[in-house]
Amino acid sequence: MRVGIGLPTTIAGAPAALTPAWARRAEAAGFAALGAHDRLAYDGLEALTALAAAAAVTERVRLAALVAVGPLRGGGALLARQAATVAALAPGRLTLGLGAGPRRDDYELAGLPFERRGALLDAQLAGLLDRLPDDVEVVIGGGADAALARMARYAAGCCHGGGPPRAFRAAADRARAAWSDAGRPGRPRLWGLGYFALGPGAAEAGRRALGRYYAFAGAAAARIEAGLLTTPEAIAAHAAGYAEAGCDELVLFPTVADLHQVDRLAEVVRPG
Repeated sequence: MRVGIGLPTTIAGAPAALTPAWARRAEAAGFAALGAHDRLAYDGLEALTALAAAAAVTERVRLAALVAVGPLRGGGALLARQAATVAALAPGRLTLGLGAGPRRDDYELAGLPFERRGALLDAQLAGLLDRLPDDVEVVIGGGADAALARMARYAAGCCHGGGPPRAFRAAADRARAAWSDAGRPGRPRLWGLGYFALGPGAAEAGRRALGRYYAFAGAAAARIEAGLLTTPEAIAAHAAGYAEAGCDELVLFPTVADLHQVDRLAEVVRPG
């Protein structure tokens, strides 16, 4: 299993200039991938634009949208052009994760019907793949049956939304079953997520940031906050559990916008 780190692009108040500095530091530390979340109605940087900025200052690390909310970008032509731009800046390094997104406010701001988000994504995917460069890896986010059907039809794999290793294991088993049922050879590529905050005072700040980001989830937000990885031991156990469950790429997202978080995580997972 390869380990990557998320960019600080959806930590409210994080300075934009932190993103390229973070990307350079992460590549130097040996991380396998840089991940970017995607929101519209939230303080932060747009995911594909942020990955383009990271592409400009890196040479090796994979760039992963985990995941971009496809329908917010209209038809497949615009999304394909955005992805092709990142791919041109970073040949062979882009993973385009796509999902319908769980947040109503994003759709309201875009002037799109939230209730039709699945149908909008299906329509987008139907014409998207032919427009993408061949070296772009596409994965689908989400664990619902519809998301797994999209993965098996259109993508190279899936991205699980986070949680303890046992949750990832269950999702991975369902993804492999959907893949097999669709008659696809081999097995799907499996991406997993986690959230971390390391160092003095980081745990409290990280939980506040995570709670704000997932406030839309209601009571579930408290469970997500409780899953924040705040010690080297917790991160090691999370990574070991995901590896045992068959995860190919684990990306740990920061909840504190401090460049030292890159170094602290590198000391724990030793990606290089």
